[in-house]
Amino acid sequence: MSLRIILLASLLLPLTGKSAVSPFLEKNCVECHDADAKKGGLDLTALKSDLTDPKSFETWVKVFDRTANGEMPPKKKARPDATQKSAYLGDLSTLLLRQDTARIISQGRTVERRMNRHEYENAVRDLLQAPWLDLKEILPEDTEAFRFNKSGQALDVSHVQLQRYLTAAEEGLRSAFISSVEKPDGSAKRYYARQQGSYTGKMKFSEFNMSPERATFPTLGFAGQPAVRRGEAPMTVGKANPQLRDEEGVGVVHGAYEPVEPSFGSFRAPTAGRYKVKLCGHSVWVGPGKSTGKGPTRWYIPDLDDISKGRRPEPVTVYAVTHPRVLRRIGNVDFNPDPTVNEIDVVLKAGESIQIDTVRFYRSRPGASRAQNPLATPEGQPGLVMRWIEVEGPIAPKWPAAPYAVLFDNLPAKRTVGSPLRYDVETNDALKDAERLLRRFVKQAYRTPVSPQEEVRFLPLILGAMKSGSTFAEAMLTGYTAVLCSPSYLYLQEKPGRLDDHALAARLAYFLWNSPPDAQLRSLATAGTLHDPKVLRAQTERLLADPRSARFVDTFTDYWLELRKAGANDPDSLLYPDYYLDDHLVESARDESHATFAEMIRGNLPARNIVDADFVFVNERLATLYQLPPVAGAKLQKVTLPKDSVRGGFMTQAAVLKVTANGTTTSPVIRGAWIMERVLGRKPPPPPPSVPAVEPDTRGAVTIRQQLDKHRTLESCSSCHTQIDPPGFALESFDVMGGFRSRYRALDGKTPEIGLGKNGQKYAFHNALAIETYGDLDGKKFKDIREFKKIVAADERQLARNIVGQLTVYATGAPVGFADRPKVEVILDQAKVGHFGVRDLIHGLVSSELFLNK
Repeated sequence: MSLRIILLASLLLPLTGKSAVSPFLEKNCVECHDADAKKGGLDLTALKSDLTDPKSFETWVKVFDRTANGEMPPKKKARPDATQKSAYLGDLSTLLLRQDTARIISQGRTVERRMNRHEYENAVRDLLQAPWLDLKEILPEDTEAFRFNKSGQALDVSHVQLQRYLTAAEEGLRSAFISSVEKPDGSAKRYYARQQGSYTGKMKFSEFNMSPERATFPTLGFAGQPAVRRGEAPMTVGKANPQLRDEEGVGVVHGAYEPVEPSFGSFRAPTAGRYKVKLCGHSVWVGPGKSTGKGPTRWYIPDLDDISKGRRPEPVTVYAVTHPRVLRRIGNVDFNPDPTVNEIDVVLKAGESIQIDTVRFYRSRPGASRAQNPLATPEGQPGLVMRWIEVEGPIAPKWPAAPYAVLFDNLPAKRTVGSPLRYDVETNDALKDAERLLRRFVKQAYRTPVSPQEEVRFLPLILGAMKSGSTFAEAMLTGYTAVLCSPSYLYLQEKPGRLDDHALAARLAYFLWNSPPDAQLRSLATAGTLHDPKVLRAQTERLLADPRSARFVDTFTDYWLELRKAGANDPDSLLYPDYYLDDHLVESARDESHATFAEMIRGNLPARNIVDADFVFVNERLATLYQLPPVAGAKLQKVTLPKDSVRGGFMTQAAVLKVTANGTTTSPVIRGAWIMERVLGRKPPPPPPSVPAVEPDTRGAVTIRQQLDKHRTLESCSSCHTQIDPPGFALESFDVMGGFRSRYRALDGKTPEIGLGKNGQKYAFHNALAIETYGDLDGKKFKDIREFKKIVAADERQLARNIVGQLTVYATGAPVGFADRPKVEVILDQAKVGHFGVRDLIHGLVSSELFLNK
């Protein structure tokens, strides 16, 4: 050990007398970080030198990083001697590396953890082959560590959680069993719109619905039926004329929102399972209101008897609905002017019905004036007619279906009276079959082989249940419930050092599928070949190619980019009425971010695409928001961007811009901090507790830049805001939903915007002060988002370093530690030739010591 390291080590040892710091820190840092000044809450003279103390170690790492990055001492202070700085950092790095390496050898990088609620739901779904199970909502929300729900430091287990796991396991087993025992009548059945009270009941006006826009209307072919609408003719020809009945429909010019919520409620899924649903409908054109001879013609009120063929397709969202008003999106389709039959393959839960929402149509809400359809013109307005839906299912290759075989193998089932399960399982030897089935189930459920004794650990529970009067099926489900709540099932168990093959199989599957390993991974683990680099790479490719990798794409981006919060912070109804109630826009925005990351993996696209891509995934609504050439339809399409577009990359996507706003205003501080941490990998410190947040002025008198300029005069705020604010200012040209803007919106002003919101109310906002987007990042100036993106994209290695760090937390449950940094650089060196392709980075991580060890 060199004399320099010995000297520094002596200074870092715990002292019994007065604390000591190194000469380098004394000369360059203590002036601002002693007991008197204590800037940033840091007192170097009191900082423990015992690196085995986690908090002290973390602080010394911050000292190292701030010094190495040139953040400290501040630029206004004299710069340290370069030779002395290099020597000090080298010695401190050696000590930190040694301590962190010792910790990893002794304890491992990660902390033992349980499955989070997403993983638990997927695990039970895969085990029971029951993709409809909805279990995560039964479980408490998981806490986070390092921005993900994958760390044992956050995933604790309480008495309440165990009770919820029991409830979830019982519900999952019961649903899987009941839905798979006996084949129901799954033949195709047609449900006509004219049979649905929610469609036909709205043809009649009441004191709660006096507006024609919120009424439904009957059609035959492309023509209206005034007599039917007035109740002077039968609602339907019925079975007497099947051909004419197929041409009958019911139309709307209003979105599916109270009080107009037509659904095919006469269909309720008889049991959970896979269904094939056909939907027949078409767009129409509804004529304008006619002159009454009294006052001006109110052309914006539809004439529900003046119906003709539609002038364009209408995009639609299909929901599975559990009454009352619990909606689950199951598809997006388009209905053309000619009768259109769309077919979707879906998984439905027992009792769900089907609801159609025409996404362009407005959703009238009470306001300052009578609601008016923003799509109405003096020539009329668009409408959508639904004729019928046809449902086939539940569909399964054989009956009893797969979940039953998982639970009871080939034992026959029978109906029974008095059991909540409604069925029992026939057995000639209950004890023998119970033991056989339990061993079989445990081997399927547990990720690691267990002893023969452990396999039958819960057999006494099953026998006790039968002795107390439970049926064989009830008793077995009781034992299976115990298995699904046992530590061997709930916990991902890893020992310090190199992972064994079964632990590696589990880590790989929970990384790329968010669920346990399948039979092929387990077989390779049992054979002891999964650590072979070629085998491991092939399995990584297989998992990425499997549809289950969508779970990884969705969950990883939902936490990395905070997309799971996209449904929060609804746009303000006064400032942003053009976004208010636009569920399709929010859903499409989140889909875009998922599709973008999936494309980056599929195409092994360079890491710079995170901030500056030449493509987007858009549908009609997103293309309109992004001011791109028209795109038809509700489904996302990959579109090449025009040159010099502000779009491309995650930072300018609607979902990201929404989650970094509050629905009313945008904040460069929030967006800047988001970019620093999520894109640049430079997490800013939390704000001082004594300093209030800066609230943008919705009156439009002062810009947020002017407010922050004043805020930065506070010494306690200046150092951080100098780094945070500029990236946020680059995004100020985007509003709370990601629309491009040149001016702020305000409730007061002299330049009112003219228009109608999706709620049918007149715009109440004004165009206020101009947006200013200039700034500098690390001394590099930019004037707008285009220049900012070029600056960030130029440092491809740092973008790749950040994404590897994010993936490391997600995959292993632990962040990149000090001793892990050289391993990350190895991954980056290997991926450099391909400009840090995202698929290459995933392979690099999986084959690294970070992934292969606890």
